[in-house]
Amino acid sequence: MLVLTRKKGESIVIQNDIVVTVLSVEGDTVKIGISAPKDIDIYRKEVFEAIQQNNQCAVMDSNAIQSAMLDMKERKS
Repeated sequence: MLVLTRKKGESIVIQNDIVVTVLSVEGDTVKIGISAPKDIDIYRKEVFEAIQQNNQCAVMDSNAIQSAMLDMKERKS
């Protein structure tokens, strides 16, 4: 993990087209702004993890359905 120190109004640049700017610091809360191309998805970590979990559940459900369908097909044969 790269750790940087920035002050209000200062930024970092990622791969030439993503700019992360510190907008404000109030106690333990830091407000940041992110400027990136529209084709780049940006999520809070907890939202990203929830999306991944939902996707994993959908895959597992799909696999369970396929398995059940194969079982049914084998029983008919």
